[in-house]
Amino acid sequence: MKLQLNKVSRALTYALASTATMGIMSTSAIAAEGDEATDKKIEKIAVVGSRAAPRSVGDSPVPIDIIGGEELSKGGGDDMLELLKGSVPSLNVHQNPISDAASLVRPANLRGLPADSTLILLNGKRRHRSSVIAFLGGGINDGAQGPDISTIPSIALKQVEVLRDGAAAQYGSDAIAGVINFVLKDASEGGSFSVKKGQYFEGDGDATTYEGNVGLPFSDDGFANLSFQYKEADPTSRSVQRPDAAAFASAGLEGVRDPAQVWGAPEINDDISLFANVGLDISNNDQFYMFGNYSERDVRGGFYYRNPTTRPGVYGGVIRNVNGTPSRRDPNDVEQQKLWDAAMPTILVGSLDGYDQQLNCPVVEIGSNGLPDQAALDSLTAANCFAFNQVLPAGFTPFFGGNITDTSFTVGTKGEIDEGYFEGAYFDLSGSVGRNESRYFITNTVNASLGPDSPQDFSPGKYIQLEKNFNADISKGYDFDLAYEVNVAAGLEWHEESFEVVSGDEASFLPGPLTQQGFGIGSNGFPGFQPSAAGVFTRRNYGAYIDIETPFTDEFLMGWALRYEDYDSFGSTTNYKVTAQYQATDDLSLRGSISTGFRAPTVGQANVSNVQTNLSSGVLVDSALLPPTNPIAVQLGGSELQPEESQSYTFGAVYQSGDLFLTVDYYNIEVTDRISQSEKIELTQADKTALKAAGVPNVDGLAQVSFFTNDFDTTTQGVDVVANYSMDLLDGYSTFAFAYNWNETTVDKFSAITGDFKVKRLEEDLPKHRSSFTWSSQWETVSSFVRANYFGEYQGVHVDFDQTAKIADASVTIDAEVTYFATESVSISVGANNLFDQEPEKLDFVGATGIPNNNWGGKYYETSPYGINGGFYYVKATYTF
Repeated sequence: MKLQLNKVSRALTYALASTATMGIMSTSAIAAEGDEATDKKIEKIAVVGSRAAPRSVGDSPVPIDIIGGEELSKGGGDDMLELLKGSVPSLNVHQNPISDAASLVRPANLRGLPADSTLILLNGKRRHRSSVIAFLGGGINDGAQGPDISTIPSIALKQVEVLRDGAAAQYGSDAIAGVINFVLKDASEGGSFSVKKGQYFEGDGDATTYEGNVGLPFSDDGFANLSFQYKEADPTSRSVQRPDAAAFASAGLEGVRDPAQVWGAPEINDDISLFANVGLDISNNDQFYMFGNYSERDVRGGFYYRNPTTRPGVYGGVIRNVNGTPSRRDPNDVEQQKLWDAAMPTILVGSLDGYDQQLNCPVVEIGSNGLPDQAALDSLTAANCFAFNQVLPAGFTPFFGGNITDTSFTVGTKGEIDEGYFEGAYFDLSGSVGRNESRYFITNTVNASLGPDSPQDFSPGKYIQLEKNFNADISKGYDFDLAYEVNVAAGLEWHEESFEVVSGDEASFLPGPLTQQGFGIGSNGFPGFQPSAAGVFTRRNYGAYIDIETPFTDEFLMGWALRYEDYDSFGSTTNYKVTAQYQATDDLSLRGSISTGFRAPTVGQANVSNVQTNLSSGVLVDSALLPPTNPIAVQLGGSELQPEESQSYTFGAVYQSGDLFLTVDYYNIEVTDRISQSEKIELTQADKTALKAAGVPNVDGLAQVSFFTNDFDTTTQGVDVVANYSMDLLDGYSTFAFAYNWNETTVDKFSAITGDFKVKRLEEDLPKHRSSFTWSSQWETVSSFVRANYFGEYQGVHVDFDQTAKIADASVTIDAEVTYFATESVSISVGANNLFDQEPEKLDFVGATGIPNNNWGGKYYETSPYGINGGFYYVKATYTF
């Protein structure tokens, strides 16, 4: 029976499309063994993991999860990352509040590896990466540049296929952790429209989503399936008032925000995604296909509070020597520094008459109440001097955000060759282009060097990621007197990737007249990109592969893949993969794989420079990220980036008996020369002088420098368990699903520029144990969905401050949804994520650091694997036609 089903699967596939590529073909379903073709008992067919015909997930020699579009829609959120996280326990997603661009495009981690170690496909074609580089990626994702998955709406999807196995030898760079293939709907009729409204239990984060899908005929022999999603979401706040801001308010300072600094989800406006999938049979054997998307959204979130007495380059500064007369600080005079630190603090004051007159300005001391001396402040105007306390007396909190635009277009043809040497072979020719643009903005801040002429809203510039792909694939079965035909697939790929930096408006980077007087240059919090840093950086590569599957017997299948890639920047790499599956009994099969892989450094990682504000040992500082080949980076240990290399193996078992389906798989992934952002290195005065000569902005305000580097090796191992069971229950039909993941990463080698705390974050930030148990039930007019999510212990970290770290307790959250089918076309759903409002681990800043009264406004550890916002409830109405 198994052999017969394999032949049916292949026949269905060959009739539909080429087997040379993954995912372009429409996935199909066949009746489960021994059952009639009912809606209840349908085997899922996957195309990932094999260049031969799609096969059921139980017959796959590598572990694959398939999540149907209907299952994805059962969730409170509409962000694809959150929806997938609930279905794939080995996928972790952090919310990353106050983390620069990582707040705009959130990274995700499959099997404990960074976001850019998972290859993302749309209808089997490589998805372009985002233009956002996660400079502050919460440890594991620092420096990651992965695709923007959140642009893909669930209503557009037929299913999602998650290959949990290294696949670089089959599909190229970025597939070290695995592959996620998003398969678009391909119906030529029918559709649906829904409206969803939700809110967090705390009463904030109101979210509204409109989405729709329609299938249309495209002549008599094709389809055009169109989808849209539009959503908006209010921000959330899980904050407490910062102690310093509270003290200012208590002292009578007006205008202090409460909270002065917000930890929570950003505001999202005008988030729209349009997807189209088109197919047309142009002959009995050939098909034309085309698909693409346009997506855009505005995201706005908060930054760190700028204290009106201490913020360097804006407010804080001493212009006085030991005998009380004004003087300028000599950063190389250690003894002066000691006396300076012991002196009464003062406000940074600049002369509007120029550098030579600064020492003649009045000195504004900070009184015992913590506020600047008001009389001294009032005297500045008459002396033609200036301090930002005159215009922003309560300090300020910048708001950072961006406009993210994502577009893609793929066109191709596939079919069967009718004559010649390759008669009977299946081909697929395609070309695609993808573009992602992130245009940044920062408001409620200043370019301090411009003094009173500084605007408070800036456009610091934008990043643009552009990728082009051309693929040619062919596949043919050959009879070698084995159990069935040996499938031989081969192909070529050409890929071009460019990363463009567009400079910001002049005010965002311009050195103003107060530069020499100690005032910071550029829009505070995110200085604009200078014209000297702007430009287009491009890299091209081509690849060639061969992929063979040999069915030695009905019970024993092996696969072999070899791939060669050549890059015009760092050279070539060759990788292999060997898979095997053995059907031990009618119910039990064994499977395994061994492979090598690689991940090429992105063009952005190799060339980008940026200034970011972060916390270093509890102190807010500015740090510069430089290209690794910049002379200063080289001086501090940087060098040209090389590909990451990996070796991985998996072995497991599949058990299928009646309505029970169970898989258990162990995996081990060794990655060498992993790319990440180096530890932030403290700058000396000599370093600053060299940085100025190199054209780096705002050098005097910089405390640290970092760069991307191949700096450490890791071993990641784990176990995945997936079980499904279906039965008639309570006068309805129920499906039970259990998924468990154990994942552990060990840093095998690292250098001093990685840092001990970085190692600790890589090893401990993610929970080592995650699981979910789902019960789905269906009756005539009602369906229900309940899922329990277990998150094991993890390292709680706040504001990247190592002294805050502690091991947080394990937790369980419950998701639930009930749907009432009012008519054949109309349904109403009510549900909640984190139904019982499980609270994340509360921040214990004082206990962790010994530093009283300074929690930076946080309430929870930001590394919570289920977020910091708590429970979310929603109602949804759907019309199906």
